[in-house]
Amino acid sequence: MISRRALLAAAAFGLGLANANAQTYPHKPIKLVVPFPPGGPIDTMARLVADQMSKGLGQQVVVDNRPGAGSTIASKAVAASEPDGYTLMFGSSGSLGTAPALYPSAGIDPVKMFAPIASVSLLPMVMVVPEQVPAKTVPEFVAYAKANPGKLNYGAGLGTPPHLLGALFVSKANIDVTYIPYKGAAQSVTDMLAGRTHFTIDGTVILMPHIRSGKLRAIGMGRPQRWHELPDVPTLPEQGFADFTLDAWTGVVAPAGISPAVVEKLNATINAGLRSPEVKAALDRFSSIAKIGTPQEFAAFIASEAPRWAALVKLAGARFD
Repeated sequence: MISRRALLAAAAFGLGLANANAQTYPHKPIKLVVPFPPGGPIDTMARLVADQMSKGLGQQVVVDNRPGAGSTIASKAVAASEPDGYTLMFGSSGSLGTAPALYPSAGIDPVKMFAPIASVSLLPMVMVVPEQVPAKTVPEFVAYAKANPGKLNYGAGLGTPPHLLGALFVSKANIDVTYIPYKGAAQSVTDMLAGRTHFTIDGTVILMPHIRSGKLRAIGMGRPQRWHELPDVPTLPEQGFADFTLDAWTGVVAPAGISPAVVEKLNATINAGLRSPEVKAALDRFSSIAKIGTPQEFAAFIASEAPRWAALVKLAGARFD
């Protein structure tokens, strides 16, 4: 039987080895996997974070785009990687929130399969209508929809936040509105600008240019507080839709089993980057909010957010299996 002294010695050795690895980490380039194609908002944010990490760690952080199967290809690959801190993923409410529910056969468990490293950003959601719709507030839109049952619609890609949040709003408002599936966000926004669809709830990063141009009218923010860029637009809770508070979000995760010391080093590096004027200015351009916190706080956040997005998938009846 192994003595208690031997067990303590082994534990001390393991702790010392972990600390030694953390002190020398990183000694080679780090791969930051992005589950989406290059050029989109998530990819651009990931590259911003990778650049700051490279500067802070003194080692190159390379972005590796692995799109496909609604982000599950990337998630499965990262989860199966060695948990040594050299393969990370730039996750989001899409890849870690909705995708596991949309693709149940992929077997993605965001809580068990990943170690949260650091949250990065919150992306506020805003409800808008085209200029052809007369409503200037959410209650006015509900009244307009009830006066025109079955005549209004909203469009979005299947399982995307606009689809899920639109389904939630329709359910809460108890209105007869038709969902129209689109292959991508570009065409759905184009049709709404032309007045062919009648509302959407999407990220400020997508909609703010059209709000500023006056082609879309913001009538409600889907968050607890008003958004500083639209201070005159009330929140959905202010307009009678309690608990309608869902930001999209991003953050960095690693395969489960990574050394806590390496996690802390990565967390400190990412947080330092988020505090830099360069990153703050970039996030402002994205109409998003830096979310600085500990790995433990990010873990609790994912554990609470993933079921909320999964419930929306169920409500909307969206799945790909």
